[in-house]
Amino acid sequence: MIDRRLYLPEHSWCTDPERRSAAGIPDDVEFATKPRLAAEMITAALDAGITAPWVTGDEAYGQDPQLRAAIEERGVGYVLAVACSTRVRINQGRTPIRADTVAGRLPASAWQRHSAGAGAKGPRYYDWAWVHIGTDSHRHLLVRRNRSTGELAFYLCWSPTEVPLSELVRVAGVRWSIEECFQAAKGQVGLDHYQVRNWTAWHRHITLAMLAPADDHRLAGGNARPFESGRSS
Repeated sequence: MIDRRLYLPEHSWCTDPERRSAAGIPDDVEFATKPRLAAEMITAALDAGITAPWVTGDEAYGQDPQLRAAIEERGVGYVLAVACSTRVRINQGRTPIRADTVAGRLPASAWQRHSAGAGAKGPRYYDWAWVHIGTDSHRHLLVRRNRSTGELAFYLCWSPTEVPLSELVRVAGVRWSIEECFQAAKGQVGLDHYQVRNWTAWHRHITLAMLAPADDHRLAGGNARPFESGRSS
């Protein structure tokens, strides 16, 4: 964890001058959606020289076309979760269709078994399929199917170069490690246990809570992940 942004609800906070003043919120801070805050953090990280070939995130971020466009402009690939109702374009971009409809029409041969990474009980195996969308070979709809329940999950993917299915699966699975990182910070150093009502106090607490596990990991001789994108607190 290398950056943070405080999400301020538009109507209950951003447009309430008395509440803003009492909390010490700077005058130049305006309402921003969580995807916009994520884009700011990604931009700041890349501008600082941090290298990250991929961005991944949940539906709250994957559904935002402006965030996806901003990531593409930086030449960084993404695997972002989206809703089953998301419309994509197949047949070289000529046919708009829902993501779940595409999945329902896939033949059995389209599904491949891959692990999304190691879990508490070993490799997390799912069935995966991918479909070219748009007009180039770098854009895909990725579909994950639970081998026991049949439940489906969907991802919009883009990469600056052609990549195999296994690479998109790997990136989709990285999101679990990001969630684990947040859970560890909450449980070990109180990332979400702050009791503050002030802009400066919140940033002080979050900054220290981010630094503590990173320093502990360094002392333990681990290799900290350099870039955990797509989350705003």
